[in-house]
Amino acid sequence: MSAARAYWVAWSQISGVGPTLLKRIHQRFGDLETAWQASGSDLASVSGLGDKSIRTILQQRSQLNPEQLLHQQCINDSLFWTPADKDYPRLLWEIPSPPAMLFYRGQPDLAENSGHTSLIGIVGTRYPTEHGRRWTRKISMALVKQGFTVVSGLAAGIDGEAHQSCLAAGGRTLAVLGNGVDMAYPPNHRNLYQKIEQGGLILSEYAAGTRPDRGNFPARNRIIAGLSRAVLVMEAPERSGALITARYASEFGRDVFTLPNSPDVETARGCLRLIHQGAEIIVHAEELIAMLAQIPNLTVQNQEISNSITKSTSSAQYHSPRQSVTPASTPTKADPPSHLSSEETKVLGAIAIESTPFDVIIRETGLTPGDVSAILLQLELSELITQLPGMCYRRT
Repeated sequence: MSAARAYWVAWSQISGVGPTLLKRIHQRFGDLETAWQASGSDLASVSGLGDKSIRTILQQRSQLNPEQLLHQQCINDSLFWTPADKDYPRLLWEIPSPPAMLFYRGQPDLAENSGHTSLIGIVGTRYPTEHGRRWTRKISMALVKQGFTVVSGLAAGIDGEAHQSCLAAGGRTLAVLGNGVDMAYPPNHRNLYQKIEQGGLILSEYAAGTRPDRGNFPARNRIIAGLSRAVLVMEAPERSGALITARYASEFGRDVFTLPNSPDVETARGCLRLIHQGAEIIVHAEELIAMLAQIPNLTVQNQEISNSITKSTSSAQYHSPRQSVTPASTPTKADPPSHLSSEETKVLGAIAIESTPFDVIIRETGLTPGDVSAILLQLELSELITQLPGMCYRRT
């Protein structure tokens, strides 16, 4: 375990190797220790790695000692997870760009990390109307009563309302930061930060001491979407970070819900745009909770997530007292359309007549989550499948 962690730390120090590229490297070699020893010609087989990047990797890794880096990191800040750790958030590993290091403060809940407790993201504008604030409070407290954990970004406005409402209702909330986990931003949320730290969790892919930077927040938004089983956009203008989070959620196969308002309200026009793009409309809190309650829990056997995607997803199984999942081995007998590619045919064949969860499709096909998401979108556009709440799909 420590050796695997060491190589995640070491690779994170290589210039130009970001989360997306690092996951591709992991997929190619199976583990990052093997990749660390790989020759330049072997590295060239990784999609996205050009000659310049390979030269940088070869030069910088010769100057780094993974075990020493891990030791020093544990001295500087021992509270972090890597994908090699069994406690690394399961759903976050499945996105195309999982953080190599995820720093935390507060009280971890392993049921959340494993997917047994569903996390719901709530995001929105920093300048909400009273309508947006009131509905955020109402829905946050309703989610808490049903046992959900709310994820947001500690920003002013909707984020702050969501966090505070969860705490007021006695529930848990997670805050994902665009700066180091040792720093409350904005500063006037320092008391809120401390309350979340006492009963919830503060997360960031940025090491302690990292100052807030405008470029950090879109990357932060992908983590909110990656952790969440569904994302609720409560109020957002047409150009906002909340819409970035919604876009990531769609790319990751998460459900997106949004609160409607008048087109005259500037901070709500982004929500109307999401509705136009197919987001579910929030009409009643009770109806929303009923739809979210259909999301099957994800339980994972005790296994290092540092295995290959195929191996790690093969241990994942959905269980839900409210939803009967038809095994993916019993699809409709109709022959697939002849125009489909082999991978599209494989994905369609993994989808049952009734309902098949996203992770089961990945397990049955052996494809990456990113590839499956893209193919599912094409199959939906071809009206061959329909998406259901809870990241599930069925044949039309």
